[in-house]
Amino acid sequence: MNYDLEMEKQIKEMTSKKTLLLHACCAPCSSAVLERISKYFDITILYYNPNITDEKEYQKRLQEIEKFVNELNIDNIKILPGRYNPQEFFDIAKGLEEEKERGKRCYYCYQLRLEETAKVAEKLHFDYFTTTLSISPYKNSKWLNEIGEKLNNKYEPTYLYADFKKKNGYKRSIELSKQFGLYRQDYCGCIYSKKERDLKKALLYEK
Repeated sequence: MNYDLEMEKQIKEMTSKKTLLLHACCAPCSSAVLERISKYFDITILYYNPNITDEKEYQKRLQEIEKFVNELNIDNIKILPGRYNPQEFFDIAKGLEEEKERGKRCYYCYQLRLEETAKVAEKLHFDYFTTTLSISPYKNSKWLNEIGEKLNNKYEPTYLYADFKKKNGYKRSIELSKQFGLYRQDYCGCIYSKKERDLKKALLYEK
């Protein structure tokens, strides 16, 4: 399935502006997504990322999203900080600590964050829910949308299909990051991806 085309089809079928709960991991990933879809939805950003196991890093990314949204100055975009409990991530990562980035641990991490988004969307009576994660070339869009489909059958709000890296979405996020001076992290946030990043840096240094 072409998830980007599926999203466009969903948007075309809307007869009025809808509410969307948009899970976001960071400001750079949010940037091009908000630029593309904010005219179709009243958006609330859910910042729920227990995988970011360093609290200072967690707060820094949240502050960057708040800064970006404030500078965008668009009335129909709000921010909802989720709870911060890294233990929720460690619970789903148990037994998968040695998995490489983009492996099973990442799948369960996607599922954890998307299900929380669906739950909150249902509780607060949103029309749609989705995530910015698919804008990254390092995230598995097929997995994200498959999880979204399952949650669509479990919760009331409609899952908005997405592959935001399409139509140069990732490239545009880099451009907007430069334009707004956004902090761009070089690892997903969890302690395991940080270790993997540090190891790669050390190997490069040795060369």
